Amino acid sequence: MQIVIIGNSAAGLSALEAFRKKDRSSSVTIITKEEERPYSKVLLPYYLRGKVPYKNLFIRDKDYYARLDAKCVKGKVVELLPEQQAVLLENGTRLSYDKLLIATGSSPVKPPIPGLSGKGIYHLWTVADVCNLAPYFKQGKRVVVLGSGFVSVQGAWAAVFKGLNVSVIELMPRVLPRVLDDHAAALLAGRMKKSGVDLRVDTLCQKVERTNDGEFVLHFKDGDSLTSDFIIVGTGVRPNIDFAAGTGIRIDAGIVVDKQMQTTLPGIYAAGDVAQVPSTFGGDPVVHALWPTAVETGSIAGTCMAQGKSCYRGSLNMNVTQMFGITVASMGQFMDVEGSESWIDESLPQDQYLKIVLREGVPIGATCAGGSDLISTLGMLRPMIREKVRLQGEPEMLKAILARNIAQHQRGFVK
Repeated sequence: MQIVIIGNSAAGLSALEAFRKKDRSSSVTIITKEEERPYSKVLLPYYLRGKVPYKNLFIRDKDYYARLDAKCVKGKVVELLPEQQAVLLENGTRLSYDKLLIATGSSPVKPPIPGLSGKGIYHLWTVADVCNLAPYFKQGKRVVVLGSGFVSVQGAWAAVFKGLNVSVIELMPRVLPRVLDDHAAALLAGRMKKSGVDLRVDTLCQKVERTNDGEFVLHFKDGDSLTSDFIIVGTGVRPNIDFAAGTGIRIDAGIVVDKQMQTTLPGIYAAGDVAQVPSTFGGDPVVHALWPTAVETGSIAGTCMAQGKSCYRGSLNMNVTQMFGITVASMGQFMDVEGSESWIDESLPQDQYLKIVLREGVPIGATCAGGSDLISTLGMLRPMIREKVRLQGEPEMLKAILARNIAQHQRGFVK
């Protein structure tokens, strides 16, 4: 059997490893358009901070593919030919498959702002990006970060750490608008400002001008402007699925798959950032561009491609990071919506925050900001959300409640 996996990041690696646990004889080819050695995107800001050396960005050794008896081909897939069971690379190479996994990940989106292109304007998404950015990370340099998602704020934190003058521009009214609620975002924003960040939310950049001496001037809708030595663009990502258009594969926000990561075409699977997968909460499938989701879905795909039986329980988004001296995290459906109720731990100091959202007594999400110990609560809550465990009563100390309910659940007392 000929297996082709497009992509060698979290989903592709997880799929390869799961496949080889079941099948050691089939031929496996990995296609990558970047570095042949897989690296961690999560570590890129830490490299810019100087906390992680370049060699430690790579998460598999040089003999990895040889040990798993897999061939790695460097190239970009430009066309999928399902009727011929083949993929076409940009250099004209054609690779046949019996089963195919699309794990092509996602790419940054650059907003349609006039002048936002050229040298000195970069994303923070790939090894190539950080190699371009590293020479700019010098004390006293001015950087504008467009967007305030996780990657953007991590980049801003790295720049502050290296002594740069940092401005963060966010179109929405709060930082991390898809990850934190208003209160948690306000706590993070306070830490950012205290660290010297010029944070501007609810701000629209209308155009960028490049001066004769190479500086950038950003012009905003409110009439204000800002001068910078370079710009980091972090305004969102989108799945890499252009080559799959018109093939008959169902595409929505991503490539729609079932609980076995099977697409609407036989023999073709998808996993990771590119896949629109079942959700823990049911309903419409979702795209969660998260490393843990990529690992989970890649493992399911690899097992099923090897004729194994595996069924995805559904994606449960969880974002956790520590920056600017504060840990922030969210999980599941953490925003207050109609029909939900929230429990807030009132015992915490003013600079810390923990909220758990429930529907009919069943936890559906949580968000927190403060000390790293708060993450343990989200960790305890995660299986309860997946298993739809009902919390009884409304006790004062949420951690104690969770610990007791989990203990009871493990003994079979909570249904």
